[in-house]
Amino acid sequence: MKLRIVGGVALAALAGLYLFNASWLARPEGRLTILAHRGLAQQYSHEGVDDETCTASRILTPTHDYLENTIRSMRRAFELGADIVEIDVHPTTDGEFVVFHDWTLDCRTNGKGVTRRHSLAEIQALDMGYGYTADGGKTFPFRGKGERAPSLGEVLAAFPTERFMINVKSNDPAEGDLLAAYLKARAPQGLDRFVMFGGWKPAERLRAAGLSAYSKQSFKRCAAGYMAWGWAGRVPDECRNILVVVPQDQAWLAWGWPNRFLQRMRAAGSEVYVGGEMQLKPRQSIHGLDDPARLKRLPKGWKGGVSTDRIDLIGPALKGPPRV
Repeated sequence: MKLRIVGGVALAALAGLYLFNASWLARPEGRLTILAHRGLAQQYSHEGVDDETCTASRILTPTHDYLENTIRSMRRAFELGADIVEIDVHPTTDGEFVVFHDWTLDCRTNGKGVTRRHSLAEIQALDMGYGYTADGGKTFPFRGKGERAPSLGEVLAAFPTERFMINVKSNDPAEGDLLAAYLKARAPQGLDRFVMFGGWKPAERLRAAGLSAYSKQSFKRCAAGYMAWGWAGRVPDECRNILVVVPQDQAWLAWGWPNRFLQRMRAAGSEVYVGGEMQLKPRQSIHGLDDPARLKRLPKGWKGGVSTDRIDLIGPALKGPPRV
């Protein structure tokens, strides 16, 4: 008799757990959105890439003439269907922020040295297409084409209403303070269109300043906390007001995936984007969802986001022909 009672209680608990996390019982609103990593960029082989790899020296055969982190590439990404574009920033010696990916200038440009140890004018005098090659250095198809690195101020002026994910490339807490002050001075009425990602120290300073910001460390705590307590509907503080990228192949591990999970994160002020595969070595990262064939594996009626490095392929596949 006691075993039957215990069994009945266990079954009731499991049924309650299932219903509380049942995706089909949730009805999230909204529409599908796309995050374009670095705008429209040249593609490169990801095999063996780490933080020291010069990716410009290993690009694939170009299919277009756009370079990452340029205003022209951002504009084209938005035209291709991006709702938010990820860009990288570094502070300069003259109090500006330059939109540029690498810690040093040596790989992509005809300059030398650490990016943040130069003024904006010095960086903008460089050829941003100088180091790109698809054939081991035999040819450099983007040299002398006039591409330069924009300042963050130029980007904000060019796109006064568009959304950006801003990647802070250091772990200097002072950089968080500088960026918060910079954005508040130049976009005081539109701070909700930015989300910041970077080292945990500047990310904490940005959050303290009232901006949406997170780091790889806080995202790991978000994931671990939700795995531990998401079954009860609890969303950890680290998951609030951020942008959550979920690897497509591991999404099923999230309690309530897809609709209940999406609904909970939105209630916590966060956005959810489906990415590609999780890479663990040589560095941990989530690739973009870049193969149009894999879009068929998105949840039916998905109203969250898709994170991609191939806005040229994924944008038209999800949203049709470019706007322009």
